Amino acid sequence: MLDMIESASAESVLARAVTDRFQGKIALVSSFGAESAILLHMISGIDKTLPIIFLDTGKLFPETLAYRDELVARLGLTDVRSVRPSGAQLAAWDPDGRLWEKDVDLCCAIRKTNPLDTALAGFEAWITGRKRAQGGARSHLNLMETGPDGRITVNPLAHWDDDMIETYFQLHDLPRHPLQAEGYSSIGCATCTARPRAGEDKRSGRWAGQDKTECGIHMPRLAAASAA
Repeated sequence: MLDMIESASAESVLARAVTDRFQGKIALVSSFGAESAILLHMISGIDKTLPIIFLDTGKLFPETLAYRDELVARLGLTDVRSVRPSGAQLAAWDPDGRLWEKDVDLCCAIRKTNPLDTALAGFEAWITGRKRAQGGARSHLNLMETGPDGRITVNPLAHWDDDMIETYFQLHDLPRHPLQAEGYSSIGCATCTARPRAGEDKRSGRWAGQDKTECGIHMPRLAAASAA
């Protein structure tokens, strides 16, 4: 199943993964960010009971939390799991909540990667919204591949571009993340997200000014925080 043909539609990739190959053993991991409504809408037409994992880092914009609630209600999703960081790890590594200023990679590990690994226990696969057009390490994504955690990652939108995204939003009259109207194009934690400057790519506002382009959930695991 890892050799899905490139011409396969996002909906067919999702349907095959959710109702066939990984039935009962797959989850969608969603940030409820700027483009998240597309996969959430597709899933609502396949299986509204599919587990959806939302990493509530404790540093998100209030607008993201409100958008999550709006989409869940509108799409009738019934198993959205808000996953939070370990209290023990926060106490050990980030007692004042300012770790992001000193070690952003460790902060991401504690607030995103480690909670996700815990939440995915028992699942064989998970669905992401990554796209090749986002560049960097995402440029050569396959529709399905084995991820760094040993599970299968399903990337139904791997070959999608901005025009396809815009068309889908308009065709299905999906609500936009409220921060898009303020110039944000890729939305993560409030502490590490900025508006892209003119001429920059959509993800340039993530960890702006730092040599960092990924939070870590799609990369080999940091071990430092796991002992706390």
